[in-house]
Amino acid sequence: MGCVQSFRALCDRPKNTNVRISLPAVCFVWQIAMIILFGVFIRYDEESDTHWIEHRKKENISSDIENDFYFRYPSFQDVHVMIFVGFGFLMTFLKRYSFGAVGFNFLIAAFGLQWALLMQGWFHSLDYTDGKIKIGVESLINADFCVAGCLIAYGAVLGKVSPVQLMVLTLFGITLFAVEEYIILSLIHARDAGGSMVIHTFGGYYGLSISWMLYRPNLDQSSNLQGSVYHSDVFAMIGTLFLWMFWPSFNSAITDHGDGQHRAAINTYLALASTVLTTVAISSLFQKHGKLDMVHIQNSTLAGGVAVGTAAEFMLMPYGSLIVGFCCGIISTLGYIYLTPFMEKHLKIQDTCGIHNLHAMPGVIGGIVGAITAAAASESVYGKEGLINTFDFEGAFKNMVPTKQGGHQAAGLCVAICFGIGGGIIVGCILRLPIWGDPADDNCFNDEPYWELPEDEESAPPILHYNNHMANKDVVDTNFGMEQN
Repeated sequence: MGCVQSFRALCDRPKNTNVRISLPAVCFVWQIAMIILFGVFIRYDEESDTHWIEHRKKENISSDIENDFYFRYPSFQDVHVMIFVGFGFLMTFLKRYSFGAVGFNFLIAAFGLQWALLMQGWFHSLDYTDGKIKIGVESLINADFCVAGCLIAYGAVLGKVSPVQLMVLTLFGITLFAVEEYIILSLIHARDAGGSMVIHTFGGYYGLSISWMLYRPNLDQSSNLQGSVYHSDVFAMIGTLFLWMFWPSFNSAITDHGDGQHRAAINTYLALASTVLTTVAISSLFQKHGKLDMVHIQNSTLAGGVAVGTAAEFMLMPYGSLIVGFCCGIISTLGYIYLTPFMEKHLKIQDTCGIHNLHAMPGVIGGIVGAITAAAASESVYGKEGLINTFDFEGAFKNMVPTKQGGHQAAGLCVAICFGIGGGIIVGCILRLPIWGDPADDNCFNDEPYWELPEDEESAPPILHYNNHMANKDVVDTNFGMEQN
């Protein structure tokens, strides 16, 4: 661990500085920059422009109902709710950080989606005839996907960073996401409809790497706030239910119209259902008194939706979706029980929300499942035209075969991990600078430094050390060498 400590020391913050970058300045400057950049680059695409009527006649489109808006907007609504309500409320479990969870989630999502439209537009939607980025409803969905990676990363540092640090995290996270997405989807030609690789794996390891760089050895000074109370867990469960219900839309939102979109919704639906039963079983099994742990119900029940994302539009088969959900329910729940405290104690990674168990590990599993499913594809299962349509074996990739596509899927997973870890370490170095106004060790997980609070707030009771949510955990004794409650 000596080399790790030496590396952190190179990026360590000076003890004294009077320079602070204020949140109002960042917000004003950024929004003015967005207005200018949108004025220069962003325009409506042909389906949202007033020239749509001329496009209809030119392409012999019979009705306005053929406009992509009517196909994509229902999915966009669902994804939008997941970003602003689902992710926001899922992070409200901390007893004194609910304002920060929902409010800062709101801030960085609104901040990030504007930058995402530009970054993704430069890579995917730039019209070289006039140098403009043309956006439509699918662009809005992709921008939400882009923001999701940064919200996942936020979960790892929840309660330990300032809003300005979150905006810096989002600025670089969106940029890295757009680059890795372009490499994985366009250059490598991997398929990733639900974003197991480009969203969850990248976002998970990006956040974990930043958390590693921002390690706080004295975080136990805020341990009395690093837990939940009854009503905060109920609010977090609201986020869980919104995410769980709308995840089929998330995984199918940008797939091809028709059978691919239909199949993605079915596969996700089944994987999520399977994960719930497995999570309940494992949670109860590993508690001494057979009770359920709300941490697992809030988080691990969603892991199946993450893991089925890459293969969602493939012929995974309904039983295959159930198997994926079954395995992820086990792995994610055991991760919360054993891996989270292990990572904090031995790897110095303080993962507030346990994103390693909900996003990073299931994302890797999803990439592996996608690679295996793609490599095993055959004409007898997909049909000749179905194989070409599902894997987009056209143009430069018309001679691609399924076994080779499986290798490309695996390569895409490696790129996502590398961008997440490498980018997180670099951004973590930047966030260690003393100019961002981050909270002191004894004031983490607390809304008070950044929000006006009601005056009748109750004092928070102390809780145990290795406990991100609950004030009472009885875990069955094991040989892992962990501290047991």
